[in-house]
Amino acid sequence: MMKNSYVKVLDGGFSGQLSRHVGTKIDGDPLWTARFLKTDVNAIYATHLDFLRSGADIIETNTYQASVPGMMRYLNISERESLNLLNTAVSLAKRAVEEYAREERISSDQRPLVAGSCGPYGAYLHNASEYTGSYGKNMSQQELIDWHRPRVKTLLDAGVDLLALETIPCVKEAEALLELLKEYPHARAWLSFSCRDDKFISDGSVFQEVATRCYHTLPSQIIAIGVNCIDPKYVTPLLKGINVNMSSEQDFIPLVVYPNRGGSYSATGEWTAVPDDHSLNLPISEWLDLGIRYIGGCCKIFAEDIQTIRSEVIRCQANIVL
Repeated sequence: MMKNSYVKVLDGGFSGQLSRHVGTKIDGDPLWTARFLKTDVNAIYATHLDFLRSGADIIETNTYQASVPGMMRYLNISERESLNLLNTAVSLAKRAVEEYAREERISSDQRPLVAGSCGPYGAYLHNASEYTGSYGKNMSQQELIDWHRPRVKTLLDAGVDLLALETIPCVKEAEALLELLKEYPHARAWLSFSCRDDKFISDGSVFQEVATRCYHTLPSQIIAIGVNCIDPKYVTPLLKGINVNMSSEQDFIPLVVYPNRGGSYSATGEWTAVPDDHSLNLPISEWLDLGIRYIGGCCKIFAEDIQTIRSEVIRCQANIVL
């Protein structure tokens, strides 16, 4: 691990933790957890607090699947009402941070941050194409930019601290998001890919080549590059080598990772899940040495898992010889 580095702990899988506060089905809904922005804001607020109290330095808004066209279609509401729900999502996250800061008597400069979650176009399609990126072949870069813009603009205008551009399965969408980000030069974001194995992102492109190129395209705005919603066993081979041949600290690429509990998408088009109590053994010390500066969890990573991750991060950082 590089000297004077500081690792930020992210939150975990919002769906799994939210399910502990609601009694209705979440998985399978075309809006996923975003539906609760209209039906149960208290559960969303409680979920944010769960992760904050477990040690998250950054929490994400409940907007991964909250696209404007998706909410208009599946909630039968107007464009303005959809944009208002995005604002609600930011308000809930910020209010949870304020409550946590009061509880812990945290000063304003030490408060956890709020990241605006922006899932891929494939999540809106609700056909698992966020794990294939197949739509990238049929859409132009401009179409993807225009689709993402309303949510990105609304989240930034609502005051998120940064953006989480996540589970991106194809190169074209990643490049579209980088172009869109240039429209908001003061915005900062991490860019996280959906990968199908230990080498390739979901559309078959080589992860390390794509990740390195994307970071160097916009280093003033991209705070980290990485992977999410992936089996932990793939993380090390995907990231190993990115920060090996650095001639100076300026060559260092900060990495972000938030794996799931071990689930994966098969070549036959079916999600292979693992039990909620499946053993979670993350080689955090090894990952930090690769250059990971943001670490958390995705599907089926609960608040208690984030607490464990934070404890391990603290232990690893205490062992750094400066």
